[in-house]
Amino acid sequence: MEKLTIKSWALDDRPREKLVSKGKTTLSDAELIAILIGSGNREESAVALSKRILKSVNGNINELAKLSVEKLSEFKGIGEAKAIAIITALELGKRRQLEIALEKPKITSSKDVANAMQPIIGDLAHEEFWVLFLNNSNKVVAKSQISKGGLTATIVDIRLLFKKALEMAAVAIIVCHNHPSGKLEASSADRELTKKIKDAGTTLDIKLLDHLIITEKAYFSFADEGLL
Repeated sequence: MEKLTIKSWALDDRPREKLVSKGKTTLSDAELIAILIGSGNREESAVALSKRILKSVNGNINELAKLSVEKLSEFKGIGEAKAIAIITALELGKRRQLEIALEKPKITSSKDVANAMQPIIGDLAHEEFWVLFLNNSNKVVAKSQISKGGLTATIVDIRLLFKKALEMAAVAIIVCHNHPSGKLEASSADRELTKKIKDAGTTLDIKLLDHLIITEKAYFSFADEGLL
């Protein structure tokens, strides 16, 4: 019995043709992956195989991107070349996200900050503390990593933070850090640090607009929660 290639499927099941005729946004994640791998195995089509791969990571594309060539190759029908194709496509997607994040957007809400920073620190296994420097139009003129820590904490030098803010001629700042644990609770240390940064900014006439705690899937905003 031969492999079930895309050409052998019913027309409605051909993701390449669907992409051309209906547009890329109409394709499911499994259909997009099926185009990458081209064919399945003797028992299942590329779409069915792709659905099985996605099911193994609960449909989470971020988790799929963490799988190694060896792990992907454990699926029947996925050899080294197909595994590399999947990893390459997902890495390109991540780099595209990073390029968007590195642009200088105008900040209008905490969601804008999360969109800019989640691709950078959301899935890290250690804590990092970053600052966004804003001009008087609320546009991000620069962003900078202030410190890098361990699994549960990072030390922040407030003097260094505001030294950079003055160098950037920033009129406002937004600080953020990630929680590798995935928990969105603001610790007492987080609250104390936020107060120190706010008080120092008041003295220098540089306003702290928000402090975000960011995880891979969500975020916590001090401003939205009325904690500033």
